[in-house]
Amino acid sequence: MLFSELGLSEPILQAVSDCGYQTPTPIQEQAIPIVLEGRDLIGASQTGTGKTAAFALPLLSKITHTGQPQILVLEPTRELADQVSEAFREYAKHTDLTVALLYGGVGYGQQTEDLKKGADIIVATPGRLVDHFYRGTMRFGQLKCLVLDEVDRMLDMGFLPIVRKIINLCPWEGRQTLFFSATMPPVIAGFAKWCLTDPVEISIARREVAATISHAFYPVGLDQRDELLLALVKSTDFQSLMIFTRTRKEADSVCSLLQRDGHGDKVTAMHSDIGQKERMQALKGFKDGQYNILVATDVAARGIDINGVTHVINYRVPENAEDYVHRIGRTGRAEATGDAFTLLTADELDFAKSVEIFIGKEIERRKLDSFDYAYTALLDGAPARPLRKSRPAPKKRRR
Repeated sequence: MLFSELGLSEPILQAVSDCGYQTPTPIQEQAIPIVLEGRDLIGASQTGTGKTAAFALPLLSKITHTGQPQILVLEPTRELADQVSEAFREYAKHTDLTVALLYGGVGYGQQTEDLKKGADIIVATPGRLVDHFYRGTMRFGQLKCLVLDEVDRMLDMGFLPIVRKIINLCPWEGRQTLFFSATMPPVIAGFAKWCLTDPVEISIARREVAATISHAFYPVGLDQRDELLLALVKSTDFQSLMIFTRTRKEADSVCSLLQRDGHGDKVTAMHSDIGQKERMQALKGFKDGQYNILVATDVAARGIDINGVTHVINYRVPENAEDYVHRIGRTGRAEATGDAFTLLTADELDFAKSVEIFIGKEIERRKLDSFDYAYTALLDGAPARPLRKSRPAPKKRRR
């Protein structure tokens, strides 16, 4: 199927052509006609499947410029909001529709000015959106469509109560609601039932995203983790590489380690302790090729659209198996191939087993031939779970 067969307006089709899109991805092919019909929608899809275009293209085809907010898109993070707003601007460039981006960590001046000029599309994080409502600069009365994106991430970040408040500010009559979440735990399913009306459900299976990615665990002793990371980076023929850490402190440490090892100004870090302006500069620099290594915490794992990432390395096995899927989803996007390497120490075997269960496959254990390993039992073939000492029998009490 071609985009021209989906019912999109001519200005939007022209933008699609400008972007070089050839054929719609599965979620785009399924979602676009439903959105054009005005139906509510639940989309269960991993990142990298073209989800933003699946809702942005049809919504832009349905509205004309009025100078009042007609489409509201809620995103859990500033980076995602910025990315989605840029996509809307790109798709709307042959129309007179305007976009306002609202998120925290920066001043209100430009955002307030954009709202006063009359934005048709609002892309926002929940907290800053409510701030604008209380300031009197944001009004919800003319909204036609509400998009709730990455809802499971909003749940993780504790945003659902404020999102519920925002939904109650929006018109209920005649409102189209689009709901996207990579996972649907019971609390989110209940939330969807409350805010949607007779929704159509679309599910893009997780295995379709992960099928193009080659996975490997690299067992190593705890005291050689840094050495193996450097050796692995040196031996890998990557074009762009993302390294994920659990903590902000680890991200800074790994970034410094790589800089000292000769990667210099080609590596940068991205985490929540870094100012918003610097985070956006790091992300833009990585996208543009200024940096070829980005060291990040999970702030960059969910939904950030960075094309051409050839490799992902996990400095540690994620404690949450779902985080593994989101991290490795930065490579192998839109059916491209990619490699995901994870350093594995003995204390992380439980987490590794959880990852394998979650993705439904055993991950190959590899050794780096050129690396001088210190002995660890993991290199002999790791047991499925860590070995634990048996508890001593309780002592009998004397009477």
